[in-house]
Amino acid sequence: MSDQTTSHFAGPLRAHPTNGRYFTDDRGAAVYLTGSHTWANLQDIGRPGDPPFPYNEYLDFMQATNHNFMRLWMFEQPERACWTDERIVFDPLPWARTGPGIANDGLPKFDLTVWNEVYFDRLRARLIAAGARGIYAAVMLFQGWSLSVNNRGLDPWVAHPFNAANNVNGVDVPYAGGDEATNPSLHSVHNPRVIAHQEAYVRRVIDAVNDLDNVLWEIINEGGSQAWQFHMTEVIHAHERGKPKQHPVGLTSGRPWFRNAPLQTGPAEWFSPTSQPNWWDKPEVLKIEDYKEDPPVADDRRVSVPDTDHLWGHGGNPKWVWKCFTRGHNPIFMDPWQGLYLGSTEEIAPWSFTGGISKDQRDYPDWEPTRRAMGDTRRYAQRMNLAAMTPRPELSSSRYCLADPGEEYLIYLPEGGRVTIDLCEIVGNFAVEWFLPQLGRAFPGARPLPGGDYAATIAPYTGDAVLYLRKIA
Repeated sequence: MSDQTTSHFAGPLRAHPTNGRYFTDDRGAAVYLTGSHTWANLQDIGRPGDPPFPYNEYLDFMQATNHNFMRLWMFEQPERACWTDERIVFDPLPWARTGPGIANDGLPKFDLTVWNEVYFDRLRARLIAAGARGIYAAVMLFQGWSLSVNNRGLDPWVAHPFNAANNVNGVDVPYAGGDEATNPSLHSVHNPRVIAHQEAYVRRVIDAVNDLDNVLWEIINEGGSQAWQFHMTEVIHAHERGKPKQHPVGLTSGRPWFRNAPLQTGPAEWFSPTSQPNWWDKPEVLKIEDYKEDPPVADDRRVSVPDTDHLWGHGGNPKWVWKCFTRGHNPIFMDPWQGLYLGSTEEIAPWSFTGGISKDQRDYPDWEPTRRAMGDTRRYAQRMNLAAMTPRPELSSSRYCLADPGEEYLIYLPEGGRVTIDLCEIVGNFAVEWFLPQLGRAFPGARPLPGGDYAATIAPYTGDAVLYLRKIA
């Protein structure tokens, strides 16, 4: 029996049967996901002696900002980070350190057949605590950055449990060719012994939390070959078929394939896109999908969860949130609510700085408006009949419009000003509400807008604005 507070949920999420841009549960309403996630919300990450992550305070923040989704981060290595040459530790890990023998980090070697129950107990406890606040969580199973190497930090592979120097099972991952040419073939289909241990770990995670309703699965953060991600998706599906509950699986674009099309048509239920084209792409053979500035219209094949982490790393802004929402996506934010230790100078992590100000700080100027925007979009999602709303850019001159034509329209004006709405085929009148994101205030319109023609109106403020039209009975 589950010990999760269930008042917020009615079964696990699944694709909505008539509007696949969103999830639903046993109640049948569309569920819009949005929220902040931050690196240390599962494992303690930092220099030895740093204080543990204040998880309950983090949940307080998410609840206060009306967020309902996070990613629970995991790293596979016990220490060493590619972003700094100082010692960073990650604790706990899923595998027990039993020895015999000493690993490269000076501690007993891992036994990949013995579980560290502390990890699974913490995972379960944090999911239950999130569920008590009405928050869904994507359980990250693997980590691409556990293999990342650059000239700013240390090579995590030296300490990785699947490095032969660090386990008692004789498991190793050679630097091999194929689709993992520049990294160990850890997250690929090249090594059956490695896959067997990875599959066992995935099943152990499922066994620990399958009874909880607020779970989603995420195969890996920014890594893994396409074949390997698809294989792990099927491992989850197969194991959960024999369990009381089935939860949606998510894919993210990994190195080196970085493509959205396989994510939208693959075996998983949700995906987190990358922005195309990027420097690694060939624009002449790719459809341009600019998820940063002008997110494409979401189709209903898979639930789309654009993540600032995969688009900018450190980035995002409130306008991006509203653009994603009115194009049918579920935007989430990589939040430096408690930033990782990156090093002591700007030269160590230049990608984290703009104008000399670190984006890895909780109070970076763009972050609080972005957090508020996610909570505000969710309030509108809860007010509307979201299951009937689809992105209809052709109905608004601003090109950002969610609509159930003839019933409801939510229109975003990134620059404010004048907007024209196509109500030509519509009979009836519409109540007008303006929401001004920069002020966080809503205002009723002076008069209803009539159907039967194009309707034009002007935002009552110089900044960006949201126009909500609802048919008057």
